[in-house]
Amino acid sequence: MSKASVSYKSRGKEKKSSMERSLREEIGPLPRIVLYVLLLGFTFLTLYPLIWMAINSFKTTQEFLLNPLGLPNRWFAKNYSLAWRLANFSTLFLNSILYTGISTIGVIWFSLAAAFAFAKIKSRFTPFLYGGFLIGILFTIESLMIPLYLMAFTTGLVNTRVGVLIPYIGLGLPLGIYLCTEFIKGLPDSVIEAGRIDGASYLKIFIYIIIPMAKPVIATVAILNGLGIWNEFMLINILVSRGNLLSLPVGIMKFSGALASDYGKQFAALVIGTVPTVTFYLVLRNRITQGVAVGATKG
Repeated sequence: MSKASVSYKSRGKEKKSSMERSLREEIGPLPRIVLYVLLLGFTFLTLYPLIWMAINSFKTTQEFLLNPLGLPNRWFAKNYSLAWRLANFSTLFLNSILYTGISTIGVIWFSLAAAFAFAKIKSRFTPFLYGGFLIGILFTIESLMIPLYLMAFTTGLVNTRVGVLIPYIGLGLPLGIYLCTEFIKGLPDSVIEAGRIDGASYLKIFIYIIIPMAKPVIATVAILNGLGIWNEFMLINILVSRGNLLSLPVGIMKFSGALASDYGKQFAALVIGTVPTVTFYLVLRNRITQGVAVGATKG
């Protein structure tokens, strides 16, 4: 790690601690108590549905109908094994991991490559190309569902993994290119010039200089796209109908529709689908906050 980056991080920590001290001094004890009460109330409202869902996943359907708010008389853990087998969660998890992993890597690679060209390789076409990508931020999945389906149907990509991966990567590029371009603009031009003087090509500069220096924005793009693609439902629901190609959210929806009156297995399936996202956040909560903050303010 360079001295500049260490100095930058130390200054950031000092600034954060000074801001926290000033906030504690400005906020009196009574407003602080009110704030804590509000935060505790918000935390309770956020966690209670998850806890309620987890408790009811250990009930039979009959017991849930008789006592939907209480603890189960007998913890029926078999709901999880039955839900896993009936919903084919092994295939659903593998598909979601595949879609999320490949799409996120593709978005990061193409976003960084395009951002390097937009930020450091000057051309008269750069403003038009960059502006064309930025326009994509304004489009939502809902507005693109029908055109994407028609294109996938015409090219024979419906019910294929490639037909899912291409739209995911394409939809993630506008925001990814914007964040990466603004970040790379803040990197010193002297680094690229030194590489060119040493005889390095733009490809080598990109791989050995830009990518290592862009780790903060890489984390930001990975977090935003990873969570978004893992939880995406509408687009893959119209592009894929074969059971062995479904992702986790769509698989849970179809499983719940097939067992609409079997509440125990439905709650178990929902818990299984929720655990990866909650675990991801708990493990990387600090990195999520830092990465989004860096990506939003850098540049």
